[in-house]
Amino acid sequence: MTYDDTWLVVPLYNEAEVIHDVVTHARETFPNIVCVDDGSVDDSGARATAAGAVVVSHPINLGQGAAIQTGIEFALRRPSCRYVVTFDSDGQHRTEDAAAMVDRLRKDEADVVFGSRFLDGRTKPGLMKKLVLKTAIAFSNATSGVHLTDTHNGLRAFNRTGAAALSIKQNRMAHASEIVDQVGKAGLRYTEQPVHILYTDYSRKKGQSLLNSVNILTELLYK
Repeated sequence: MTYDDTWLVVPLYNEAEVIHDVVTHARETFPNIVCVDDGSVDDSGARATAAGAVVVSHPINLGQGAAIQTGIEFALRRPSCRYVVTFDSDGQHRTEDAAAMVDRLRKDEADVVFGSRFLDGRTKPGLMKKLVLKTAIAFSNATSGVHLTDTHNGLRAFNRTGAAALSIKQNRMAHASEIVDQVGKAGLRYTEQPVHILYTDYSRKKGQSLLNSVNILTELLYK
């Protein structure tokens, strides 16, 4: 199956070490990729371009939420775009999972498919990260009316209706909760897909796993 009607939206900030490989591998399945270079101070944008992605740049760092919104708006301006997938730039997401999620949209099972690392046992987050994520899940389920097993998973797939319903204002990690809230308020049909998150040596070296967990908890408490 081809995915010429799908755009991967990749928020990009200082991932020069890995982004070329991430884009190169993803384009084996998804030829259309837009990387939103969110004020990187390295050559992330140039490396993404060299790998075949379209690169849209923010002149300063605005945060992941803003980058995703920019990428979605770019994708929806392409007449052939029927599906949009949000996909991380650090190598933790698998294109096999993204393709399976788009396949479910093709069957009209939902307007939005959320990836979940907690629907099977493949993903092994650390204890602290798991505790923080479970807290975020409980908070989101109680306040949004959308019941998920993994609210802060960056791998999501939308049909045009679902993508067009989003208007992300939260620029930092709180954008994930905002997306869930907007799905609920718009009455979109949603489901979840088991996905395998790859906690790589690179992401562990950068400390992204624990740092993101702390950011999620902080923004939930103070948003």
